[in-house]
Amino acid sequence: MPRRVAPPPPDDPAAPGPSVPDAPPGDASAAVPDLSALPIAGLGRRQLGMILGAVLAVWVIIVFARQVGDASAASARAAVIAEANESLRSDISSYRRELAFIQRQEYILQQARGYGLGKAREVPFSLAPDAPALPPNAPGSAAVRVGAATERPSPFDRWLELLLGPG
Repeated sequence: MPRRVAPPPPDDPAAPGPSVPDAPPGDASAAVPDLSALPIAGLGRRQLGMILGAVLAVWVIIVFARQVGDASAASARAAVIAEANESLRSDISSYRRELAFIQRQEYILQQARGYGLGKAREVPFSLAPDAPALPPNAPGSAAVRVGAATERPSPFDRWLELLLGPG
């Protein structure tokens, strides 16, 4: 069974309420005040679209700048890694040369002699840690080797040596 809603009570002219002056008794549009004279404090569609477009453009610029910064940082890291790789390559090549050197039989025999493991007729020796340096004209040095450039005395020095003896 459908419900029936009671109709609203008729307007009582004696009841207090909003009254609109100069309005005909049955006009509903007269109850709404006219707002066209008031300034609008909102945004229009065009202004909202421009603001949204500006925000979107700033966002795209920021994202692009961030990508450019990341790319430059990555290229800098790649350059650093390339330098590190090059230094590692040179280290590896020097380690390989050293390995080839210490695997030679001559080097092994020399190191064994340092531990006293030489041949039976060899006499082991060592220098004291506080031993002085050899003079430049010591036996076996480059200054007195065969074919080394030597300074010849002048004829006058030879005569003096003959007359007065070695100096």
